[in-house]
Amino acid sequence: MGRADILTIHSVPSFATQWLMPRLARYSVLHPDVDIRLNASVDRVDLTSGEADFDIRYGTVFPDSGVEVVSFPEETIIVLAAPEVANGARPIRRIGDLREHTLIFSEVNLVSWRRWLDEMGGPDVPIGRGPRFDRTFMAIGATVDGIGVGLESRLMIQRELDTGRLVLPFAMRGVKLTCHHLLFLKSKANVPKIKAFREWLAEQLAASEM
Repeated sequence: MGRADILTIHSVPSFATQWLMPRLARYSVLHPDVDIRLNASVDRVDLTSGEADFDIRYGTVFPDSGVEVVSFPEETIIVLAAPEVANGARPIRRIGDLREHTLIFSEVNLVSWRRWLDEMGGPDVPIGRGPRFDRTFMAIGATVDGIGVGLESRLMIQRELDTGRLVLPFAMRGVKLTCHHLLFLKSKANVPKIKAFREWLAEQLAASEM
């Protein structure tokens, strides 16, 4: 094998785990001469130092000078549950049915249960108790395990839906907002490996259920 070019991507952990990693094999097939180096943390990276080529961030971003920010398409924050929870002894058919279930809280989620319930016009559902997680992938895992009912981005759960480990009790009824952003140096925008990944990412997002 010849010498490979290295593309370093830094990402928030849950996006890396839930969305990016399952698709990296597709990128490698298209770009066999590029080796991906994926680092995941919630820390900011200094793109100007060469620490990474891309930084995928969640929530509000304040870019440094010379850094381009491309926001992802809006994501839909929806209710999700394991099939045995949604269709079990206490089936979830209406928002009011959530009163009979444990709610799972993702503490970094941009949309809280209170906001979701308010915007969906649902009845008063107690939200004082329930397990709390500081990573989306952990909240999704807890939902898959049947611990309770989750509230997460549709973008992050494609594998779980495809394998039948999760269902959507209220379909795509949810709150839409911009959650993730791609950051890179403006000065490197036309470097071939940078341009290729940007275009591939845009295509993959366009093909994803949001």
